[in-house]
Amino acid sequence: MRDGEPDRPLPDQAEWTGLPVQANWASPAKAARPTRPRSLRAQQSVLTATRELLNEGGLCAATIDAISTRSGVSKATIYKHWPSRIAIAAEAFGVEMGDAVPLPDTGDALEDLSEQVRQVSDFYHSRAGTIFAQLLAACVTDPEGARYFRELFLAGRREAGARLWRRAVERGEVDAGVDVETAIDLLFGPLIFRLISGHAPLSVSEADALSAAALNGLRAKDRATGL
Repeated sequence: MRDGEPDRPLPDQAEWTGLPVQANWASPAKAARPTRPRSLRAQQSVLTATRELLNEGGLCAATIDAISTRSGVSKATIYKHWPSRIAIAAEAFGVEMGDAVPLPDTGDALEDLSEQVRQVSDFYHSRAGTIFAQLLAACVTDPEGARYFRELFLAGRREAGARLWRRAVERGEVDAGVDVETAIDLLFGPLIFRLISGHAPLSVSEADALSAAALNGLRAKDRATGL
């Protein structure tokens, strides 16, 4: 939503019923964004300013007015590239998490998956987890922002998990018959549920327990014994 203005409705906005889910949405217009150096510098300034504001005061601090003032980019220019402040925050937060949670490569694919679960858990346990929860909640009433959240944040995180899963499949350490999307949901979905509900802690020991429980069911089995 623009400051004081409703977002432009999407064709299927009337069907919006809840938190963002995977769907065959058209990609946001990032591919159509101008690639001139001046335009790219403005976009980077906006994303940097948004990251700073999110870290300082959470999602409520990252208003269009504040982003414009901090970045030195006009609101008119900002709206040429993003439909709402939630869309900007989603993209900026994706960069933040990408920097904070690098892909591990220990030489053991199962340990890599476990380590990634630990890192994501630790990230959600930090102040960043509060921002993530705020973004999820905001996406309920901002369909365009939710689309950017899926494309510019969630897709990148899921692809990171998929790379680790494919590595484990190639090394014969997990059941290749398990769909990669299912595996990612099993490994990382419980962390988001714990973050939102608060029913259980986000700690290293709990992250290890979750990944061990999931991976025990996802491990490759001996064809002769079925174990």
